[in-house]
Amino acid sequence: MKLKELKDIFNNELKNIYSREESQTILNYILIDALGIPKLTILSQPQPELNINQSEKVLSLLNELKKGIPIQYVLGTTHFYGLVLKVTSDVLIPRQETEELVDWIIKDNKGASLKILDACTGSGCIALALKKHLPEVTITAIDISEKALDIAKNNAKDLNLDVVFKKADALNLLQELKGECFDILVSNPPYISASEKDSVQKNVFLYEPHMALFVPDEKPLLFYEAIAAYAKKLKPVTLYFEINEDRGGDLRELLNTMGFKDINIKTDLNGKDRMLRCRYF
Repeated sequence: MKLKELKDIFNNELKNIYSREESQTILNYILIDALGIPKLTILSQPQPELNINQSEKVLSLLNELKKGIPIQYVLGTTHFYGLVLKVTSDVLIPRQETEELVDWIIKDNKGASLKILDACTGSGCIALALKKHLPEVTITAIDISEKALDIAKNNAKDLNLDVVFKKADALNLLQELKGECFDILVSNPPYISASEKDSVQKNVFLYEPHMALFVPDEKPLLFYEAIAAYAKKLKPVTLYFEINEDRGGDLRELLNTMGFKDINIKTDLNGKDRMLRCRYF
């Protein structure tokens, strides 16, 4: 089957779920990651032709995609800041804005010898990318989910990166990490309020773990407040957060009230307020 035929099939079968551009991106993802076809071959002319086994494998994966299952879960892998990570529905799929947060931390701390805590680590994407690019730092990563920690530990093993993973509740760090000391705390915690569920993409709502996505309407900033309260015991300390684009002002006010300084909200590539850095002295 020629690649052009597959493209037409993907566009038609996925048109109720994804845009044409998205369906083509997904197909390329499959061709490169599942079939091992070089990207240059996919882009070359004339269009490459897939053998019967390759075509059948792609069409089998398409049946999973038609259910709305994200491609990363279908393949069991995702790409993050140059790393290939295993993912399942027990962890969030890492997003572009999280890569931007990691990039910010790396640029701020090149060459520094620091201790970093990654709270709500999920797949381990933040901790592992930081360790890869800041090899001199010591990183501890925590999550309340044992299944998520298993995935993160396997990713660390596959990548040969030394990160300490612990089961701990980000809402109870003052007790669970008592006696620990860190220079930097980073977190991409749950930050979508329950009333916003209808605005979440259907495939995200159906397949990604709700405990890593949603917070109560009455306490939308509870994770940030808990992590910040713990950070105040570590002074001096720097916090880096991924944030809800609609709550940057509220979070700034909370952190200012708690005594944090140099509060800097940064926009992502789409111009949305998605990252925050602050310090406590």
